[in-house]
This record gives sequence, structure tokens and C-alpha cells, in this order.
Amino acid sequence: MDQVLKGQIAVITGASSGIGAGVAKSLAAAGATVVVNYPTPSSLPAAESVLKEITNAGGAGMTAQCDVSKEEEVVNLFAEVVANYGTVDILINNAGLQRDAKFDEMTLEQWNTVISVNLTGQFLCAREAIREFLRRGPRPDVSVATGKIICMSSVHELIPWGGHANYATSKGGIKMLMQSLAQEYGDRKIRVNSICPGAIQTPINRAAWETPQALNSLMTLIPYNRIGQPSDIGNLAVFLCSDQSDYITGASIFIDGGMTVFEGFATNG
Repeated sequence: MDQVLKGQIAVITGASSGIGAGVAKSLAAAGATVVVNYPTPSSLPAAESVLKEITNAGGAGMTAQCDVSKEEEVVNLFAEVVANYGTVDILINNAGLQRDAKFDEMTLEQWNTVISVNLTGQFLCAREAIREFLRRGPRPDVSVATGKIICMSSVHELIPWGGHANYATSKGGIKMLMQSLAQEYGDRKIRVNSICPGAIQTPINRAAWETPQALNSLMTLIPYNRIGQPSDIGNLAVFLCSDQSDYITGASIFIDGGMTVFEGFATNG
């Protein structure tokens, strides 16, 4: 992969597995020094495994623990990265989880847990990243943009999802947060965009693909007839973090094999 992110420091939240791990590997291959964030001490071995794969391939980075729903931990995360590397150039706001339930059975804890990590966590991390971008100003030797933020959203910022109201609501909120930040900080050359994955083969949605029956059922929703891979998201993230996409900000980019064209209507519903 071309070194289009050489010299840049990228924080990837929730990078110890799934989409976050795939994005970290792709950004490292493109030359970025990556911060592999993991949420709890129990996730450290997984984060170290991701970082080892990156360094074995010639990349560079560090691991860093932080629960993105906790303000003090987020502030400390960015302070640690700046202390180690001098600044932050890229934030991949990826950390997210599900706590699924029928709406009439959903507990306040299930609601709050998802909103706190998926939406409030993105607010806290984006705030600290923007503070750092504004503190140090442009770095024209590495990028024409002062800073880049990618918010990991979902096709469910567009498609309602019964039984997952907390998750879908968090993703709808991410869309408006992303657009508001792009509007507010565009004149400072801070670019903010969302990646909106469809079905990606990760542990969070294992039930949707781990059996042939489940995978066949999933394919009825995807015109391109394959499940996505974390590397698909990573490739898009590299593009959005590079100067090749410098005129893209405030955009939700769907990467879903066509899920958002609503395959069920191919034969008139």
C-alpha cells in the first residue's frame, strides 16, 4: 500500500478486534503510526496481538487502554498519545457495542450503555482530537488538512432496526454529530466524515454469518452477495484520511455491498 499517511499519528478506538483492528492495520500499512485503543485490561492481549501483526509487517504504534464513555480516561488517552508522539493527526471514532432487546423490554441500563459508548464516546474523543488539532495548528509537511476524524456509523443511521432501538438511535446521533462538527470546523481545515458499514464479518454480528443458513439469509439483503471484511473498511478509511479525499467533509459514506438499495424490493417487494 502507498505510504499516503506517512508521518501521521492515528488514534483508533476499539481497535483490539473487528473493524477497529482492520482499520488500524490498514492505516499502519499506509504509513501512519497507530494507537491501538482497547476498552478494559482484559482486552490487552487482543490489542497486543493486533499491534504485533502491525509491527511484524513493518508498521509502528502503541496500545492504550481507555473506556471511551469515561471523560477522564479519554482526556488521559489523548494526553498520553501527545506525550509519546507530539500530536494527533487522525481520529478513527470506532468503539461501539450492542445491547439488544425488544423495545418494551429494554432496560435503562441497556439504553444508557449503548448511548454512552457509541455516541457519548464519539463526542468525548472528537472533542479531545479537535482541541489538539486547534492547539498545534496545521502540519503542511504531512497533510493539507489540519486534522481528520472518521466517525464509525452504520447503515442503521438510515435503516431502522427493530429490536435494536438503542443501537440505531446511537448511529443516527453520530450522523448529526459528524455533520455538525464538519460544519463548525471546516474553516479550520478539520475534515469530519462517517463510514457506514453494512454487514461486516466481525464478532459483534457473529450470529448473522457463522452458520451457512444464517449467511444465506443475510445474502438476501446484500445485492453484491458477499459479506464485508474489516479490510474493506480499512481501505476506505485510508482514502478518507489521505489528501486524496481533501474535498470530502460532512459525508456519510455507505460501504455495504448495496444493502441500502433495499434488495427486498428487487422484485417489487
